Amino acid sequence: MEERRKRFQSRNIGIISTRIAGTDGVSLEIEKWADVLEKESFRCFYLAGELDRPPEQSYLVAEAHFTHPEVQDIYTNCFDVEVRRRSTTDKLHHVKNRLKDHLEKFVAQFDLSMLLIENALTIPLNLPLGVALTEFIMETGIPTIAHHHDFYWERDRFTNNAVADYLSLAFPPNLPSIRHVVINSHADAQLSLRTGISSLVCPNVMDFANPPDPPDAYAADVRQALDLEDDELLILQPTRVVQRKGIEHAIELVHRLGRKARLVISHASGDEGWDYEQRLREYSKLMGVNTLFVSDIINEHRGTTEDGRKIYTLEDIYPHADLVTYPSTFEGFGNAFLEAIYFRKPIVVNNYSIYHKDIKPKGFQVIEIDGYVTEEAVQKASWVLNDKRMCKRMVDHNYELGQQYFSYEVLHTQLKAFMMVNRMAVASI
Repeated sequence: MEERRKRFQSRNIGIISTRIAGTDGVSLEIEKWADVLEKESFRCFYLAGELDRPPEQSYLVAEAHFTHPEVQDIYTNCFDVEVRRRSTTDKLHHVKNRLKDHLEKFVAQFDLSMLLIENALTIPLNLPLGVALTEFIMETGIPTIAHHHDFYWERDRFTNNAVADYLSLAFPPNLPSIRHVVINSHADAQLSLRTGISSLVCPNVMDFANPPDPPDAYAADVRQALDLEDDELLILQPTRVVQRKGIEHAIELVHRLGRKARLVISHASGDEGWDYEQRLREYSKLMGVNTLFVSDIINEHRGTTEDGRKIYTLEDIYPHADLVTYPSTFEGFGNAFLEAIYFRKPIVVNNYSIYHKDIKPKGFQVIEIDGYVTEEAVQKASWVLNDKRMCKRMVDHNYELGQQYFSYEVLHTQLKAFMMVNRMAVASI
């Protein structure tokens, strides 16, 4: 124990994920955790297959990304199959060993005293990385926080598989030097039930102590860039285009409002195919709703497209929204919900399970649906859009609750208690 304590003396933390870039939920939460940690004199360094962090703090490993050809081939031959070929097992171990070599170099290069694993020990998109991390942590005893966003048992796509051995071993591993953090109470209960692992529930957060700045000159022309007319509503769907987002409910709501409006969908389909996007395009046409898919001009950084159009951030778009739609059928927590609260926008939300259990009881005032759009929801949305005074009272009330329950300060308090109680750092935050 004393020898291990001497090995991990620095205040340098290594953050590891498959991808640490862009505006996906995991990358956004990594940025928030790093902000809290660095304000308390920790230094954060990053290992992933895709990185947009400062080069001097980054260690890029191609095989860490779930889209790496070898990793994808392993995934394809392990899921939706009943038998795993030996060649697949051999390839998995070959890639795993390369990844372990990189982990050793990463820890040594940046003199790391702790690892923060973001979803790479949770969802098995990159099987070799999960196994490499498990073996590396087991062999070194390095203190580790495993931050879990969505477990494999929560997704139908992982049900039929030929890797039950690796899922039990590494997703997540039950090791003495790992402490586990989940983002909702249901995940906490399921993790304990399925694996016997206890965890801390730490919800997603926003920096409510520092409200967003008003739109600057760069973002002043957002409505013009989206080709909105002066009397046209901007209704924002700030999510990827995947089926569990329930975007067809947003289209129906806009149709039933009977107002001149455009539904703006901020993100692309991602890694789950394009069939759902095609379905939404057809449904929008059928319902007479002007739906814009604008992921080409919304990115994590401002810039210019190849054809000369301005690229905006999602933070540039939010202030111009009249209403936010979030009709998801399932979410690990709900980043878009917190973003809407942070930007003081009224929100339409489906009563998905985590919202129902962990968010709704806090007392947020929203336009709620429960699996389908009702006339009551349509009327409430119309009321909110028409009565600016009542709308302001609603969004101000929600902002206060966000600051109370889902702020950086809440995250800081939880991290401090967590790390102190488990003695996972030489000095507490």
